[in-house]
Amino acid sequence: MRKNIVAGNWKMNKTLQEGLALATELNKALAGSTPNCDVVIGTPAIHLASVAAAIDTTKIGVAAQNCANKESGAYTGEISAAMVKSTGANYVILGHSERREYYGETSAILNDKVALALANGLTPIYCCGEALEVRNANGQNAYVKNQLEETIFNLSADDFKKIVIAYEPIWAIGTGVTASTEQAQDMLAFIRTIIAEKYGKEIAENTSILYGGSCNAKNAGELFAQPDIDGGLIGGASLKVEDFKAIIDAF
Repeated sequence: MRKNIVAGNWKMNKTLQEGLALATELNKALAGSTPNCDVVIGTPAIHLASVAAAIDTTKIGVAAQNCANKESGAYTGEISAAMVKSTGANYVILGHSERREYYGETSAILNDKVALALANGLTPIYCCGEALEVRNANGQNAYVKNQLEETIFNLSADDFKKIVIAYEPIWAIGTGVTASTEQAQDMLAFIRTIIAEKYGKEIAENTSILYGGSCNAKNAGELFAQPDIDGGLIGGASLKVEDFKAIIDAF
């Protein structure tokens, strides 16, 4: 049975002290209750070890926002999957549209990152999604299918079972524009269909697929009620505990 997941992506926000305060506040807010979903926070790399040590990791998972496509070596400034794992983190966000657009991450690079994440016992939250011009040309299905076919569809069935997918319509990230509930459900249902074609219905039905486009406290309940939306990859709303917890409570 697939998991419901609410994952926060803090992006490049919060100093170490501010991040620790935010994580501690969230930890306190969830104390004494059991959410109806898995909760994950994706912190900047310098926060990982401190945050993992400061929270109840049986209730809150910790994710890196990226990892290197190399195992180790002379790659100044990079952070390996093994390093991420050593902090106590158990997830890593890979293929986010900002990494693809701003830092030139290709399918070849992402294949290496996913392989290293899996080899080090991390759960990749693998992002896919189209830009506005692709959506306007009604090319979103073919575009997303190609993204998956070039990357995680290269995995064995056993490794694919360890992946979480996050669909993020690029035109609805940080813009205040949200895909309609119908648009989000249609795309996630399509993704589940092509997973079934590749790996079979059982694996498709057990793959958690998240919606990652401006999900907030107001629309989370409607989105999460859809049959193929298993949660959200949350950006700005994850930076305030009150907002993030309201999304968690939408399940």
